[in-house]
Amino acid sequence: MKSGMRMVHITQEARRFYDGGILPSDGDPGSPPNPEADPRILLERHTEDGAETFSLERRLAYRDRHLGELLVPAGREFRTDLTSVPALFTWLVPKTGAHLPAALLHDALVPDREGRSSYASSDGHDIDRVAADRIFRDAMADTGTGLIRRWIVWTAVTVATIFVGRKVAWSPTQQWAYRVAAGSTIVAITYLGYCATSDLADRSWPGAVALPWMGERVWWAELSSGLAGAIVIPLALSLLWGRLRAAGAIAGVMLAVLIHVTVALAVIAAGYLALERLARWSVLAVTLLAGGVVGAALIVFIVASSR
Repeated sequence: MKSGMRMVHITQEARRFYDGGILPSDGDPGSPPNPEADPRILLERHTEDGAETFSLERRLAYRDRHLGELLVPAGREFRTDLTSVPALFTWLVPKTGAHLPAALLHDALVPDREGRSSYASSDGHDIDRVAADRIFRDAMADTGTGLIRRWIVWTAVTVATIFVGRKVAWSPTQQWAYRVAAGSTIVAITYLGYCATSDLADRSWPGAVALPWMGERVWWAELSSGLAGAIVIPLALSLLWGRLRAAGAIAGVMLAVLIHVTVALAVIAAGYLALERLARWSVLAVTLLAGGVVGAALIVFIVASSR
């Protein structure tokens, strides 16, 4: 099976995940995996350099369709942040849920910055990052993760593999070709989204050009045309991604459709972080600011209601 070429249907098989036994420790060999027992995810919370991470007290076992039994983690030094999702997108993919066992598996399979992974393959396989991404996608199906969510998550980790992936199954030339395709797609869609928004707002923003599919129509017609472009253009650009065109199509459409939502969430998040920093500096300043905002809102409300 060539990952990324086509939408491969995977039938859910929950029993592919099972208890991996107890991790070995000093003087204790631990216990072997038990395919008849349900997986037991026991997490211990750690705080390292201000970041929250977790270690696993027991191993998690997964029987992959192509590579056989995989046991994670390989040792107690393993750390995970659960599902690695930026805070802005946890509404779409939460940090935990049905997909958690698959996320823990993927975290252990993917090498860290020092090139260390934390898994044991009972059949002696050396797993590269591209294969780890495919295993993640299949494992999410086995946990009952929805079809759309697992392909979105697979796309996200594939894009990460393209740009920062170590230990990949591609030649340097091939990886750079993927990087150019992905980078070009992101830049093109972001710029076209900027132009479309300028057109929809009937404003001439710096650097924006008129898009032929938008035209000069009523707002709802322009909005419909813009949405059509947000689907058609990314699908065309995904052809640049070659064998990873499925990831290109999903990433492109998601970026085009959600770019405005993401910007709005980023503005709200930035405002919240600014208030938190201001509160650490001076509670009085935050109190005065809140009072000013409430006062201004009250004045606007009274003026607007009196008209």
